[in-house]
Amino acid sequence: MTDREIIDLYKAGQQERAFREIVDSYSERLYWHVRRFLCSHEDTDDLLQDIFIKIWSALPSFRGDSQLYTWLYRIATNETLNFLNKQKVRSALQFESLSSKLEEKIDEDPWFNGDSLQRLLMKAIQRLPEKQRLVFTMRWFEDLSYEDISEILGTSVGALKASYHFATEKLKTFLENNSE
Repeated sequence: MTDREIIDLYKAGQQERAFREIVDSYSERLYWHVRRFLCSHEDTDDLLQDIFIKIWSALPSFRGDSQLYTWLYRIATNETLNFLNKQKVRSALQFESLSSKLEEKIDEDPWFNGDSLQRLLMKAIQRLPEKQRLVFTMRWFEDLSYEDISEILGTSVGALKASYHFATEKLKTFLENNSE
């Protein structure tokens, strides 16, 4: 079902069916979007439930100014960043680095099925500044256009291209310095 059909369902008074369609259409995509930032299946699963609750409660305010999927990604991204900010505070109180903690989750994750180079790449991504990590992940893994990322993050396309460039340079340097 297309995003337009989902919105039409919602407007026609079939809110629960429209929401089920959103969940069916976007669960996996949003799961992987969030998972790349949290590095933990359990944390992602928990947060994804909260994200869908937020989507359900915000759906009546969706005006259609943006595409449905960019609106969903914006909610998921904001909720993920809020979660990470809370984790950052907890880490600071325990005198730990959040990126180190996330890197440990990559090593401890029984669901991670990549090879050692993929694991190293995921760790390198965790070391990027937040904005670069967001842009790189959405562009590289999710193949979103700069225009869509701009709509999700509320940042100009030019700034996103610069962030992506700096991220790739940092990742390249990290991988060159840390691979066998």
